[in-house]
Amino acid sequence: MFKVVVIGASGLLGRAIVGELVQQRDWRLVQTTFSRQSQGSVRLDIRDAEAVAQFIERERPDAIVVAAAERRPDVCENDPALARALNVDAVRAIASAARQRGAWVLSISTDYVFDGKAPPYRDDATPSPINAYGRSKLEGERALAETTDLGCVLRLPLLFGPIVDWQESAVTSLVPAIAASARTSPEVKPAVMDAWAIRYPTYTLDVAVVVRQLLERHACGEPVCGTVQWSGDEPMTKHDIAQRLASALQIDAQLTPQHTPTDATPRPHNCHLDSARLEALGIGRRTPFDTAIREVFALFPWRG
Repeated sequence: MFKVVVIGASGLLGRAIVGELVQQRDWRLVQTTFSRQSQGSVRLDIRDAEAVAQFIERERPDAIVVAAAERRPDVCENDPALARALNVDAVRAIASAARQRGAWVLSISTDYVFDGKAPPYRDDATPSPINAYGRSKLEGERALAETTDLGCVLRLPLLFGPIVDWQESAVTSLVPAIAASARTSPEVKPAVMDAWAIRYPTYTLDVAVVVRQLLERHACGEPVCGTVQWSGDEPMTKHDIAQRLASALQIDAQLTPQHTPTDATPRPHNCHLDSARLEALGIGRRTPFDTAIREVFALFPWRG
């Protein structure tokens, strides 16, 4: 029996991964959660290294997927200690305990480890993060590599997928402003949307397939280690995304492009990730954005 632990199973990506892995009949799945408890999950604070070690010693998994993190750039900028605790120290603690058990560790990272000045970025490109989030995730990558030889970093860009609230993804968080911009009232102003930073929205259900395929290779005795990357292949600014969302929701939105960066926390211009290493292994799936976002809205319809 192949046993997999998914840490952060109740999050945006964690839920998608669990949904994919529960379909594997010969695998045993253990889910951990913290702030958002779910039925059948184990509560685990990954900031507690001793609790992590005890949990992994008790469960004795063959593989661990680390989908828990502090992924909000503004929060990381304002609370670097929290970012380090979740994105660096917790990864080190998990990797250390996994090494004692001989378990393979897959840790999720981000395109924000790059400065966005020279895309596309191969998995062996030199990182150069420009904000606290990117720096913390890069340190987490290094913590994994320094702690275990049986580890893999999976870098991902902007994620979207089935949600529990609109704010859970930076993609769907645009919906309330889009809807508000269409209301026929003299006080309503157009929604201003960033048209500077280029992103590659990536569907969590596609990432879940990538994770499952990586786990299958480990289960067959051919673990992928080092750094790999996966990304959607449709470049969009936030303004582009908002237009696609408005079309999917059939909202006649008033959208104004903002062509210069205005975020308080610096964001890179274009961190397009090269997915060639995984593609060469026959790993990956890409659902067109318009198809995927309609699937999301079917599950969580707008009732504005």
